[in-house]
Amino acid sequence: MAMRKTQIKKYERQIILPPIGCEGQERILEAKVLLVGLGGIGSPCALYLAAAGVGTLGIVDQDVVKISDLHRQILHSTKTLGRSKVFSAQQRLRDLNRDVKVVAYNTKVTAENVCSIIRDYDIIVDASDNFLTRYLVNDACVVSGKRLVHGSVFWFEGHVFTILPGKSACYRCLFPYPVEEDRFPIYKQRGVYNIIAGMVGVLQANEVLKCILGVGKSLHGTLLFMNVLDNVFNQVTIHRDPQCKICGRLLKETKGMLK
Repeated sequence: MAMRKTQIKKYERQIILPPIGCEGQERILEAKVLLVGLGGIGSPCALYLAAAGVGTLGIVDQDVVKISDLHRQILHSTKTLGRSKVFSAQQRLRDLNRDVKVVAYNTKVTAENVCSIIRDYDIIVDASDNFLTRYLVNDACVVSGKRLVHGSVFWFEGHVFTILPGKSACYRCLFPYPVEEDRFPIYKQRGVYNIIAGMVGVLQANEVLKCILGVGKSLHGTLLFMNVLDNVFNQVTIHRDPQCKICGRLLKETKGMLK
């Protein structure tokens, strides 16, 4: 696609970067990205992807905006309290950048709908806040061959890593079994420092843009861990589990099941 003069002006600070240029910006404008979760990490991720000019941005959430969300969920405001998060976000993103087509899915991700939701997108971003959704999105992306950028936060800590199906570890390789939250009260205490949510969301957006552009070093096969209270930042190599029931020995058997 050929950019308009107004678009060249809008994105000129990105275009002048040698790894991007006009060709890279055109790739961004043609990209289709799906973001699952519009909370603390999904909010900054969505804002930066929209500002960068991602052509189609799908957004998925079933929740409504609450007053306790606003300290970290910067897509929303006091004006949108009580509104569906996807429609609150859709309006904010449209106001930010009219170049972006924002597709809203006001629904819960389930085993029945996950594959139809992700089908038309190039890259999926998991910014959800519960284990069930993370496993559903991971499994659907691996079996469907979709690139996935995962992020999570807890208290003052967070992590980010990218999943390239068939090439890198998936979410189940790292966390084979979900935490039974009822047995561990600490997981019910969903406190989160707003800064760590912002950092993880921005780093997820960075991973998405690098994937689109084909530049830089990806976090596939690497988990980036952060503890901002102690200023700890670590990169940990993660390997595919050959026994993983999604991306390991059973991948060939499961391919096609989620189509």
